[in-house]
Amino acid sequence: MKKYLAEFFGTFWLVLGGCGSAVLAANFGGEGNPLGLGFLGVSFAFGLTVLTMAYAVGHISGGHFNPAVSFGLFAGKRFSGSDLLPYIVAQVIGAIVAGAVIFVIASGNGALDLTGSNPLATNGYGAHSPGGYNLLSAFITEIVMTFMFLVIIMGATDRFAPGGFAPIAIGLGLTLIHFISIPVTNTSVNPARSTGVALFSGNIEIIAQLWLFWVAPIIGAVIGGWFYANILEAAKVTETPNNADSAQIMED
Repeated sequence: MKKYLAEFFGTFWLVLGGCGSAVLAANFGGEGNPLGLGFLGVSFAFGLTVLTMAYAVGHISGGHFNPAVSFGLFAGKRFSGSDLLPYIVAQVIGAIVAGAVIFVIASGNGALDLTGSNPLATNGYGAHSPGGYNLLSAFITEIVMTFMFLVIIMGATDRFAPGGFAPIAIGLGLTLIHFISIPVTNTSVNPARSTGVALFSGNIEIIAQLWLFWVAPIIGAVIGGWFYANILEAAKVTETPNNADSAQIMED
């Protein structure tokens, strides 16, 4: 039960911290106001949520906070299939609760506007893409960004990677992903994150586009997890023929 609670709270914090920053602080005081976080600030907010929760509860659940990551780690043979559904349920519930909290807070000053292209920091394509990008651009972006995210996660948590630094690499990786893809889809790479805020957007078109932000990230994650496990994770530890107590690193 503890690992499911960790996934709930981790995803809750990711959506509250990332989407909450975008909704409440990105344009605080108007465009160009130094008090507003802006594009860069929101990107770092998402990265920091993953970094902080990976250190806080990653040792309990593995720190997925994302259904696509769970699928990718399963494809990479780092995660048991028996936990896949419970993890996804916990993640989605955490994201929905965070979406509700953001909605209630944002409604508190009477200025919440749900008529824009991305209300509550929702994801989308076409009319709901911040840069007006079409379905194909959005689909490719989400696949490639999530693919790279899984490669970063798998590599940073590899048994031969420097110990204790994985959350930093993963958090900065997610920040860079936002730098690249906010203009295209407002950056998902996380089906739970997309779902949690879309349900409170009041926009049926945004909800109708949610399928892409489940399908594309999961495809990218599964390819990324498989790719790292089968192509990049070449090092194997085997016993040397002359000394059963020693280890030899063999590389393809």
